[in-house]
Amino acid sequence: MLEKYFDVIVNVSLFYGIERTGIANMLNCLKPRVGIYKKGDYIVTSGQTYENVGVVLKGTATVSKESISGNRIVMTLLKERDIFGEIVAFSSMTTWPATVQAQEACEILFLPRNKIVGDCDQMCSWHRIFIQNFLRVISERAIVLNKKVEYLTIKSIRGKICSFLLEHYNKSGSKEIELALNRNELADFLNVSRPSMSREMSKMREEGVIDFHLSTFRIIDLQALKAMSEL
Repeated sequence: MLEKYFDVIVNVSLFYGIERTGIANMLNCLKPRVGIYKKGDYIVTSGQTYENVGVVLKGTATVSKESISGNRIVMTLLKERDIFGEIVAFSSMTTWPATVQAQEACEILFLPRNKIVGDCDQMCSWHRIFIQNFLRVISERAIVLNKKVEYLTIKSIRGKICSFLLEHYNKSGSKEIELALNRNELADFLNVSRPSMSREMSKMREEGVIDFHLSTFRIIDLQALKAMSEL
């Protein structure tokens, strides 16, 4: 069953540096399973027993948490070849700390936790490389979460919007930005209300700082955007 996904699997960051034959042997050793989900389905829910690390083989999904007051906060958007659940794989946690929901039809590879962190019965040569890749992925995810914390500490909605757009500009070097998040998901990610965010974006368009249509943004006044990111 995994053969049809192999071209995706070999390009997942967990498997960097491992030859295709090694990956095939590794999958035979790990004995993963594939789950298929429709748009809106819950892939895992917060509090559910933690048994696997997930890899998105097809589609997109959101990772979210609920605050004490019941507000949903989107932590990240997962796309093809992205990994989730890796941060708690080596911990003593027994339940999922967040909810993963299919944003569109998804196919997910589940790698058993006990096979990843336990001893390899066959002493596979790839296991050391796999663990090194795993730890690198965890470190990179921690950096992303630190960035999320930065957004949460920015007081003004305008500052959050500007900082978010500037981050994407700095990554791509382009003033034309296509976001993977829709408006509701962006508001959840920035931890602001959708109406308040939309009003602030409209003001910024009227002031000639940005322009936008749906999930596409264009930075018009880069210097103003940088100055406003400090608010």
